[in-house]
Amino acid sequence: MRFDILTLFPSMFENVFGESIIKRAIDKRLVKIALHNIRDFSDDRHKRVDDYPYGGGLGMVMQCGPIFSTLNHVVEDIGERPHVILMSPQGIVFNQKKAQGLLKHRNIAIICGHYEGIDERVLEELVDEEITIGDYILTGGEIAAMAVVDSVSRLIPGVLKEEESYSIETFSSGLLEYPQYTRPADFMGFKVPDILLSGHHKNIEKWRKYQSIKRTYMKRPDLLNSASLDENDKEVLKEIIKEIEKQ
Repeated sequence: MRFDILTLFPSMFENVFGESIIKRAIDKRLVKIALHNIRDFSDDRHKRVDDYPYGGGLGMVMQCGPIFSTLNHVVEDIGERPHVILMSPQGIVFNQKKAQGLLKHRNIAIICGHYEGIDERVLEELVDEEITIGDYILTGGEIAAMAVVDSVSRLIPGVLKEEESYSIETFSSGLLEYPQYTRPADFMGFKVPDILLSGHHKNIEKWRKYQSIKRTYMKRPDLLNSASLDENDKEVLKEIIKEIEKQ
């Protein structure tokens, strides 16, 4: 899978994508990330890419010309038009389902906005969808783009050391992940639950599912509306609610 990042600050990505899981994915050629400095495609002798907004107002607006030229370069490089995403506070909120949906695209280009916004003609002619990582304002789209690339890349088969590990992580099933523990079994009197030391795998899985449902109800009850719960899980949820109400 290939990601082309259109940005004013390509150096921001180098350390992030040069470490950990993403670096391994790149080394294994499962993921390719190409960084494109939008300033390189400016016709202005000072490499300016912004200007005052028509109609007046505060701040500056990113010009459409350099962005069009950058994307044209990407298309020429890969030989086809990629799926184009604009990181924007006006976009749909990014989540695990959206990350999984983006896997269907072989090539994705992500435009990182700055200043007061981007010339509307970029949205009208180039952008396939706008995505936000939350209802808050960032300085630019770079950090948000990093989050999207990281989240999608780890879903690509072969990227994670254990390909099934992502399927039990938080949000993959619609539930928060169960509590995790490692050695030592007793730390300063704080002990790992006995069930996890029992070696009884069926009971452990049952405990984990119970904890996952309980944790979701306690911390993110909104997720339960779309979670994958079978009839037994629903009965467990009822027991959890009764248990909590008695406290």
